[in-house]
Amino acid sequence: MNKINSIHSLEQLQSKLEHYCAYQERCHQEVIQKLKILGASATEIDKVVVHLLENNFLNEERFACLFTISKFHQKKWGKIRIKTELKARNISEYLIAKSLKEITDIDYTNTFEELSQKIWDTIIEKNDLKKRKKFCDTLLRKGWESHCVYDKVIELEKTN
Repeated sequence: MNKINSIHSLEQLQSKLEHYCAYQERCHQEVIQKLKILGASATEIDKVVVHLLENNFLNEERFACLFTISKFHQKKWGKIRIKTELKARNISEYLIAKSLKEITDIDYTNTFEELSQKIWDTIIEKNDLKKRKKFCDTLLRKGWESHCVYDKVIELEKTN
């Protein structure tokens, strides 16, 4: 990460980070990283983060919930991948658990069924073992539970 050489006043940093947070939900880690890139001191980082929290530009609960819902609906990630990605952003276990409750069991099951069928149908492989491996690898990489993936591959092999 290259630091920008220009020195910013506290007000300039606050303004820049307000825009940064208003454009897209951010977690504390992303905001702190951005401030470090801008060359802010530890004291300035603390003051800007407090300002953003007080003015509701920064809210980790809101971030975790939106991240969870968007990754589930847009990228079709399973709960394991979502949890891993949130942990990597230093989100608390409590907020991770709370955000995962935003996904209903019915939505989760329906999404898994649709996604697994789509993946199975798009894998063009004559060797059954290779097809099974590609199918399982894809779903496991997306963070779906292994027991669901392995049960589904057995079910799909029987129907096809």
